[in-house]
Amino acid sequence: MYIHLGENISVSDKNVVGVFDIENTTIGQDTRKYLNRMEKQGKAVNISKEMPKSFVICTENGEETAYISPISVATLKKRAKTMF
Repeated sequence: MYIHLGENISVSDKNVVGVFDIENTTIGQDTRKYLNRMEKQGKAVNISKEMPKSFVICTENGEETAYISPISVATLKKRAKTMF
């Protein structure tokens, strides 16, 4: 099944490693460093035209991608639950 992350982006639920609240997690220096590194490597995909609310880490074929989403963690969680 697929989870819609915003705009025209959907990912397979099997590829999702974690879903994180951007406001709460970017307080930590390690999270900021991680997101900066992903951006520099071209592995961060900003799908938010407005203020981002979450980021979703996915892996596919051994490659990691961070999707920065305008959708809250709670809404993404509900979308994932409705699939089962």
